[in-house]
Amino acid sequence: MTTPAPGPVRPPATPRPDEARRALVAGSVGNFIEWYEFGIYGYFATVIAAQFFTPEGGSAVEGLVKAYASFALAFFFRPVGAAVFGRFGDRVGRRPALVLVVCLMTGATAMIGALPTYASIGAAAPWLLTLLRILQGLSAGGEFGGAVSVMTECAPPGRRGLYGAWQSFTVALGLLAGAGVAVALASVLTTSQLHGWGWRVPFLLTLPLGLVALRLRLRLPPDEPPAPARPALAAPALVPGRRSAETVRAVALGIGRMMGWSAAGYTFLVVLPSYLQSTLGTTFQQALLGTVLANLGFAASILPAGGLSDRIGRRAVMVAGALLVAVLALPLLHVVQDLDGSPYAKGAALFAAGAGVGLMAGPGPAMLAEMFPARVRCTGLGLAYALSNAVFAGCAGLIITGVAERTGNVDVPGYYAAATCAVSVAALLALRGDDHERALR
Repeated sequence: MTTPAPGPVRPPATPRPDEARRALVAGSVGNFIEWYEFGIYGYFATVIAAQFFTPEGGSAVEGLVKAYASFALAFFFRPVGAAVFGRFGDRVGRRPALVLVVCLMTGATAMIGALPTYASIGAAAPWLLTLLRILQGLSAGGEFGGAVSVMTECAPPGRRGLYGAWQSFTVALGLLAGAGVAVALASVLTTSQLHGWGWRVPFLLTLPLGLVALRLRLRLPPDEPPAPARPALAAPALVPGRRSAETVRAVALGIGRMMGWSAAGYTFLVVLPSYLQSTLGTTFQQALLGTVLANLGFAASILPAGGLSDRIGRRAVMVAGALLVAVLALPLLHVVQDLDGSPYAKGAALFAAGAGVGLMAGPGPAMLAEMFPARVRCTGLGLAYALSNAVFAGCAGLIITGVAERTGNVDVPGYYAAATCAVSVAALLALRGDDHERALR
């Protein structure tokens, strides 16, 4: 009799409830910090542009474009982080990978809050900020793959979509927390105080948050969750070249399915404040209030969408969300742009835009986890998510601000969200309707 190749022990088919809850919390908390950080950078983009990218006498719009370029650059390091930390998580373990990324994210974000500005050290300031953004991008790239793998692999039977949806839900919570801190600071501080030192506060707050996340992740079992061992009577393994080709195809398909979620999410949930200020002349507080409403709609639909996808399938729910955004992006944007329109109608439009994105984001993590086998799950789903976000989310502010400035067309955000969601519909239709009923590979 042939002895099977040694490998990690297969996790129990049905995790204990306490193990599942622990995995859910530990996976969620780092993701909350990551998106809180990315949110506050977007919300304070105009302030950061003035402090780091606008020398005396420089153009405010040019400074904002440079700030978004730094924002985009961090996203392009996400795939590097997904590959490095994903490989580490697939080979060494999910827990050590998650511990490393939360330490890197917390340290880099807190250091941004302590950075000297352009007025203090000149041209070195934007370079130091960009370096810290790169470190954040590396850690964020590793966060998604490890967190979603932990959540979905430890989910009880029939609840993988709901457990995975907590990843997206903590995105909404992080963005809302960032917006809430920004609104609070803008309400209690004068403009000079906000530009002078107030913008530092939300970045420094990540230090105690990161320590909480680190403690929770250190409490995960060392082998949580291990990759399944190959059964003794398993079919012959694919040759490495074919394995790699299948993984690359799955990553490319995952990017297409993620495209609308990434682009529309950042358009309506993060970029909107700066867009409203630069094109419509709204105040900082009004722009942030609009973003809060969009994020509330996003948060409200995520968990119901994840749970519904466990009943009727990922494809049906995600296609509905992508179609909704593709069809309604421009009409909803026109409601927001109407200077004489009802504030209640504007609020409802922003809430609806966020809810449409939530229909994609709820089932999305489980959908990606189901596309990859355990041996490459951290790496594969992390790369698909990171590459999609690098191109279609990280560049959203740069594309929208740059194109709107050159063309004078204030509808650019609506066109961008609608076009990317239309592409995602085509990619999502290739999903099997029963993927939610199949065991993870």
